[in-house]
Amino acid sequence: MKLEDLDYTLPEELIAQAPLAERDASRLLVLDAGQTPLADAAFVDLPALLPPSLFVVNDTRVLPARLLGQKASGGAVELLLVERLASEDSGARERWLALGRTSKGMRPGLRARFGELDAELLGKRDEGYVEVELSVQQGDVESALERAGQMPLPPYVRRAPDASDRERYQTVFARTPGAVAAPTASLHFTPRVLATLEAAGHRLARVTLHVGPGTFRPVKSATLDEHVMHEERWEVSPDAADAIARARDEGRPVTAVGTTVVRTLESAASEGGTVRPGSGRTNLFIRPPYRAKVVDHLVTNFHLPRSTLLALVFALGGEATVRAAYAHAVAARYRFFSYGDAMLIRGIRGIRAR
Repeated sequence: MKLEDLDYTLPEELIAQAPLAERDASRLLVLDAGQTPLADAAFVDLPALLPPSLFVVNDTRVLPARLLGQKASGGAVELLLVERLASEDSGARERWLALGRTSKGMRPGLRARFGELDAELLGKRDEGYVEVELSVQQGDVESALERAGQMPLPPYVRRAPDASDRERYQTVFARTPGAVAAPTASLHFTPRVLATLEAAGHRLARVTLHVGPGTFRPVKSATLDEHVMHEERWEVSPDAADAIARARDEGRPVTAVGTTVVRTLESAASEGGTVRPGSGRTNLFIRPPYRAKVVDHLVTNFHLPRSTLLALVFALGGEATVRAAYAHAVAARYRFFSYGDAMLIRGIRGIRAR
């Protein structure tokens, strides 16, 4: 597949800049993998659109990872914390992998202040990453970060984060801190939707994938085979693995809520589709042609042109089908990307048989 195959035309006004007043008020575009008929629905209709399934969600929690501050020598500095590398027992000093920006560049030895947090740049890493040490005089870094940090809204949201984003850019499932971007398909779920799912015979399991900044990086190589996929940390608990095994034994389909869940399950699965408990880092790049080992249905948002996530959706839904869906979504004025509307792709594991 070539890079231009991942292109589509999107009017800028369709990029959602803020969430709807109610999480579950979003629209839902419904399609069957490898087929062209489409149906417009509401997200609250989701429980009735699938047979009793095992919904698998990502319970990662977004960190307030964006820090704006001042260098000790003067001038503004910005950090996006990506991953905690080490921490003292007291929690008063931590090393982090980060992305940084200043007017004169990021140089080892740079010192800065972000509210209660002091930072020192220890060294540079590949691909623009830096290693920084964060410290506080009193208390712990984690608590100071909660007070000093901002929610790391995606680059296509062209406004500063406000107080409401602290709640709305987290999912109702969020409990394991470590992401710098939300698993956006889960942003539509509410207690009302979850109660309706349970009443309709659906079940729920949780896995973890800490979404990194690489999720927003466009593919720049001429072909997808040349693209180097970013790594993200995942974990599948014994309870989640058992729930998936029981679903398979019962003939219950597995519905992945979001591309992050797809990457987690497909990374943890054997060639035969058995999902084992464990944890690790994945750079799995799902693109056509790909046959899903675990996932039967997918709930997902709409994704950026020229992105690895769009390639994943092409692979699972069928390129022609997904292209038709995106064209329909643009024409019908769906809202796109993180705070936008959603899509349901059914029948993924049967696509190659059609």
